[in-house]
Amino acid sequence: MYKFVLRRLLLTIPVLIGAVFLVFAIMSMTPGDPGTLILGMTADKADIAKLNAEFGYDKPFFIRFANYIKDIVFHFDFGDSYRTRTPVFTEIFARFPHTFKLALASICLSSVLGIFLGILSAVRQYSFIDSFFTIIAMFSASMPGFWLGLMLMLFFSLKLGWLPSNGVETWKHFVLPTITLSMGGTAGLLRLTRSTMLETIRQDYIRTARSKGASERIVIYEHALKNALLPVITSLGMNFGASLGGAIIIETVFGMPGLGTHIVTAIRQKDVPVVLASTLLLAVLFCLIMLAVDILYAFIDPRIKSKYAK
Repeated sequence: MYKFVLRRLLLTIPVLIGAVFLVFAIMSMTPGDPGTLILGMTADKADIAKLNAEFGYDKPFFIRFANYIKDIVFHFDFGDSYRTRTPVFTEIFARFPHTFKLALASICLSSVLGIFLGILSAVRQYSFIDSFFTIIAMFSASMPGFWLGLMLMLFFSLKLGWLPSNGVETWKHFVLPTITLSMGGTAGLLRLTRSTMLETIRQDYIRTARSKGASERIVIYEHALKNALLPVITSLGMNFGASLGGAIIIETVFGMPGLGTHIVTAIRQKDVPVVLASTLLLAVLFCLIMLAVDILYAFIDPRIKSKYAK
């Protein structure tokens, strides 16, 4: 197990370098430069060139990329923001807790609803409940997140006045964004759980357990669910990682000062260090989440644990 974890951690290094290189290249290919965006189009050309030279933006692409990697590896320096001239992680860590709370709340809600409703649909296959939840899942999966957020905001904030429409001051500010962000994940988990449960409950060992007189509750939750949860756990890990980086639209709709809105602002102003550091943080978290999912497999399926031990 320890060798497996170490090997996975070492494999994340080229993944992170590739992610940083890709974002670095995209930011370099976009039109404009930091000096012009900060000082304005009417600023003196000499002042713009001086500011770009101060940022090191006047150097060739590969030299800038090599210097960035060198500063990270040897000095653990991710640079300063072009706009505020403060270390990039000072601003990121001030905003990241809001994004993490939103992603965690949405994945908890989607996992509870998606798994429970998926099991219920599989157990009562072709019934009215199964058809109803399948239709709801298809409708939820096709619903745009920004449209759902606006509709919830109009109804619960503007019409009823029950919940606030923006901000992050109290737990009430997270209710509408959490519901909006979790709808797509709930629909996907419901369909995945239903399909895996239907495949599992048709296996021979399930029929054997029933023939021995085990109750239907024991058969479903003790025998079938553990084997059916493996692909569901993978989907949960991917959804959680995607929620951390994919909450940009939801944060924008609800005016939340999270990491997503911070990245969007940095992209518009070509604040390259902020974009790179944010991307690197999200990539690291995604790799760690998927590693945790693989380790969790070993506690669910003894066959996988024995494979890791070998």
